[in-house]
Amino acid sequence: MDTLKLDLNKRYTYADYLTWMDNVSRELYNGFIKLMTPSPSRKHQLISTNLVSICWNYLRNKNCEVYHAPSDVRFPTNKKDKADNSIYTVLQPDLYVVCDLSKLDDRGCLGAPDFIIEIVSAQNSKRDIKDKFEIYQNHGVREYWIVNPNDENVNVFLLDKKGKYQLGGMFAGDDKIPVHIFNGDLRINLIEVFS
Repeated sequence: MDTLKLDLNKRYTYADYLTWMDNVSRELYNGFIKLMTPSPSRKHQLISTNLVSICWNYLRNKNCEVYHAPSDVRFPTNKKDKADNSIYTVLQPDLYVVCDLSKLDDRGCLGAPDFIIEIVSAQNSKRDIKDKFEIYQNHGVREYWIVNPNDENVNVFLLDKKGKYQLGGMFAGDDKIPVHIFNGDLRINLIEVFS
């Protein structure tokens, strides 16, 4: 199908987003389209697969589920109004974990996941480090990891009682990172992530 001619200066809703039937990957940031980069690098894919595998194995027979891109996470502006035409922010995190399974439906996740991991690349680093950071913080994502594949490090941010992210740590090498939403019961070994 031909690429749609969409106005990048116009504000759209999730209802609009659902009508776009082409092969272009997009996200909505407060109603404005952000085109996603072409297919991620092989290293990005490997890191993502490793993280999903580690989380999936840990979550078997538990009340949380892990998903990976492409999977839509819709962030309603108003928690009471969850209609498609009232949602202006739709993102596709590299990986997310949801423990309130009522947020899941056949279209992805409606509301903030508990835990999100983004793997940065040169094309999307500002989005992950600044734009998505602010969206995730403002919508109450409890734990947010930013993974840098080139430097093989991870920055962990934890939501405090005031709803602001605090740096939970910077990790590299053979560090084992505790996943705070699981009270550190799951520790992710970076050697397994980057190998």
